Amino acid sequence: MLVLTAITGVLYPAAVWGVSRLPGLHANAEAVDTTLVAVPREGDRWFVPRPSAATLPASGGSNKGERNTDYDAVVAERRTEVARREGVTEDRVPQDAVTASASGLDPLISTAYADLQVPRVARANGLGEDRVRELVAEHAEGRWSGAPDVNVTALNRAIDTEG
Repeated sequence: MLVLTAITGVLYPAAVWGVSRLPGLHANAEAVDTTLVAVPREGDRWFVPRPSAATLPASGGSNKGERNTDYDAVVAERRTEVARREGVTEDRVPQDAVTASASGLDPLISTAYADLQVPRVARANGLGEDRVRELVAEHAEGRWSGAPDVNVTALNRAIDTEG
């Protein structure tokens, strides 16, 4: 019992504190977001991650399945909102733009969802669409199966340095 208390009550917290002080986790004396978690940003300048049923401090899913009528209404509302924001018809909105991941914190979006957002992000940042598409391609991550994904947090960092 004493050993377990020492490990979980002293050693582990001390190790976590030590890791948080490592170089590279701060830039210009400000904390840097991690590419392991989707960090939503406000405004048209940024790529939007997948929707979340939770907040960053309290991750989790909604427990609503595809047969739940409440869930259907939420997905339809999200589809309408994404189509309005991106200036496209609802049939062009990819599935990952309207469905949350299990944790609600997934930083990966499909290249289709990233491509849909390119015109808005380019316009808001004063960048050419071709340059923003290049950034999307540079941040596309291959998978062993299926289409590549784009890490929206890393992509927004790149947009921040470009714009």
